[in-house]
Amino acid sequence: MGERFKIFAMFALFGFMAGIIAKATYQNVIPWIIANFPTVGLDWILSGFAGAFLTIGLVMAWAYVSGSLRSEK
Repeated sequence: MGERFKIFAMFALFGFMAGIIAKATYQNVIPWIIANFPTVGLDWILSGFAGAFLTIGLVMAWAYVSGSLRSEK
């Protein structure tokens, strides 16, 4: 049970840091990009974030499936 708690705590810490980075990006980085690169619209930025989250989801699904296949052997 101790190892499982350590893993949950580590993911909670990573999630907390990801939330801080997301807030800083939303408040500071995106407005700076829009102000300095007027040809880059908000739709391009949102599409980039959507692609990043989709890729992370696919990698997580692949890791989950390949992990369960490996444990069945």
